Amino acid sequence: MANTQSLCTSFLGELMTATHNFGASPIRASSAADTFKAALYITTATMNASTAAYSATNEVNGTNYTAGGVTVTNGNIPNATNSSATAGVAYWTPSASIVYSNVTLSTAFDSVLIYNSTQGNKAVAVYTFTSQVISAGDFSLTMPTNSTTTALVRLSTT
Repeated sequence: MANTQSLCTSFLGELMTATHNFGASPIRASSAADTFKAALYITTATMNASTAAYSATNEVNGTNYTAGGVTVTNGNIPNATNSSATAGVAYWTPSASIVYSNVTLSTAFDSVLIYNSTQGNKAVAVYTFTSQVISAGDFSLTMPTNSTTTALVRLSTT
């Protein structure tokens, strides 16, 4: 078993039905941005493109870690980065690092699932990194620059 970095296949289809709202939009009855969360998974999990929704199965467990993970700082927060589209590329990056504060996670973990808690915990993407264990410390995932080439989520016409 292994975790594999990928946009989730279900997410790609749900984009066509306006299921996910990364920023204020007139398309749905509610113009408020959805709430996205980030959950960590152990190295023996099987998180990949076929992951359709958040599940507590194989999620990390430890001191000061809450099942479901942490809320992702989204672009509707003042001074944050909204979703964007330019030159045939749509892109989105959380506007702040994803931080798990003062956690003890003794089982090795190597992936994070970004998911939409407003829309039935539907999966967006799985991201992988080097296997980690944390003892009474902060674990931070630093976000890339929000641009057409480095954003966390990028969709291109080419």
